[in-house]
Amino acid sequence: MASRTVALDRDRSGGLPGLGWLAFALGAGLLLAAVWNVWSFPLDGVPSARKALSLGLIVLGLGAGIYGLAALARRMTGVIPALLAAVLALVTVEGLLRAYGVPPGLIPTPTRVVTALYNSRTVLLGDARVTFVQEALLGYIAGVTAGILVALAAVRFPFLERGALPYAGLFASIPIVALAPVIVKAFGLEWPSKAIIVGITVFFPVVVNVVRGLQSANPLLLDLMQTYAVTPAASFRLVRVPSALPFLFNALKIGSTLALIGAIVGEFFGTTGQGLGFRIQIEAGRFNLDIVWAAIVIASVLGIAFYGVISWLEARFTGWHASRRQPR
Repeated sequence: MASRTVALDRDRSGGLPGLGWLAFALGAGLLLAAVWNVWSFPLDGVPSARKALSLGLIVLGLGAGIYGLAALARRMTGVIPALLAAVLALVTVEGLLRAYGVPPGLIPTPTRVVTALYNSRTVLLGDARVTFVQEALLGYIAGVTAGILVALAAVRFPFLERGALPYAGLFASIPIVALAPVIVKAFGLEWPSKAIIVGITVFFPVVVNVVRGLQSANPLLLDLMQTYAVTPAASFRLVRVPSALPFLFNALKIGSTLALIGAIVGEFFGTTGQGLGFRIQIEAGRFNLDIVWAAIVIASVLGIAFYGVISWLEARFTGWHASRRQPR
């Protein structure tokens, strides 16, 4: 009986329990040894023997780490496998950059990026506040609100849908890099111009998705509401709004990724000296790529967190929709 249990565990996990963690720990240890082997040498002065040893350790460490990660991923869910993969990738990049002596002005090592992130945290957090709160978030809220109102009007008055909605797709196809300089020149270098860019970027996906969602309501349910003499407002709330929620949240998730992109791109074309886009542009010109990557890390974390909040709200308000799609 015990042997059968072990065999079942082996079949489900691709190996004996704990073997995945052991292989991953061995791979991570070999990668750290590869980094330590060249840590004390300058980037342009690594001896060839040390370089060859580090490269060999990296190959062995990657093999063991990937094997362990694959075994763990078959038995684990959530973000843990992704975090473990990120650890392997960062340590590998650190070892390769140090072994090959890549100049930090070309590609900084992850440790240099972390150091820059800590040393410049006050400036970068101030830039993040301007880019995310004042530009991306306010523009996102304005764009979503305007998009929902226009979608409601288009569904209420069909001539608006036929006459105006096709232009939504036309304007949505305009590249943000072409739209940003025009808006910055028209509305100035302050943060409102970037919020307008974000609002326009978010507006069109919301309009199109909400209109399609409101129109996707089941006609049989609408007829049933009329049969029971339900008021149009109550029918709208009970039938059309739940049908539109999955479409709305799809638009919100798309907009959450476009918001930070629009704000940062807008800062490339003019700003008052604050913002992650400004910091990336000015430090790239100075070849301070460690600060550039630190700003990119902050922007990525904000974007992932923003997307995660929208996904949580989607699961909270449209859980019935997800459960209905699951096979029984």
